[in-house]
Order: sequence, then structure tokens, then C-alpha cells
Amino acid sequence: MVGASRDRHKFGNKALRGFRNAGYRVVPINPCGHAIEGLQSYPSLRHVPFDIDLASFYVPPDVGLQLVDEVASLRIPTLWLNPGADGPEVVRRARELGIEPVIGCSMIRIGESPAGY
Repeated sequence: MVGASRDRHKFGNKALRGFRNAGYRVVPINPCGHAIEGLQSYPSLRHVPFDIDLASFYVPPDVGLQLVDEVASLRIPTLWLNPGADGPEVVRRARELGIEPVIGCSMIRIGESPAGY
């Protein structure tokens, strides 16, 4: 969960809880490095000590643009760009790198609702 937040009102936190509730193994990515919802947080995707099969972005497009190359270099097969993270430049860069991003609310796609969190 790229852009995971300790603030329970932010979507980066709601999504973390929603994915965990849906049975996903969730890894918070936040440069502050604090534990989030009792889970160890990592400052970037490249610091995670195991393979990642899905990256869900809850960051502004200017931040996401900086991170798409990291997703490609780590060969993360699925990139979800949530509302607000789906800027055209991020989508374009992902496609240039051979990644076809999934655009839309990742929580809704897994059967959870942000309103429930």
C-alpha cells in the first residue's frame, strides 16, 4: 500500500484496513517508517524484503511518477492507480515501462467500501 497513512480518515489507511480485512497480506509503504495499524512500514518498495505482487498507489501523481520506475525495476506485476494517483503522466510512464495499470478504486475492486472504514 504505497502512501499508507497513520491517519484513519485518509484513504491510504482505509485501503490498508480494507485489504487486510479482505485477506490480503498488506505492506504499508511510507517514507516516515512508522508502524501503521500494527504493521511494519517500509520507506519504499525496494526496502521490502520479499516479493510484492501488487502495488496500490495512494499518492499524488508527482510522487507516483517517481515511483513507477521502482515498480518496473522490481517487476511488480500489478499496479493499481487509485483516484487522485492516476494522473495522465503516471499512466503514460507506466505504459512506457510495459505496465498496464489498473485505474480505479482498488478497495471497490476487492469488494470493500472506503465508507466502511
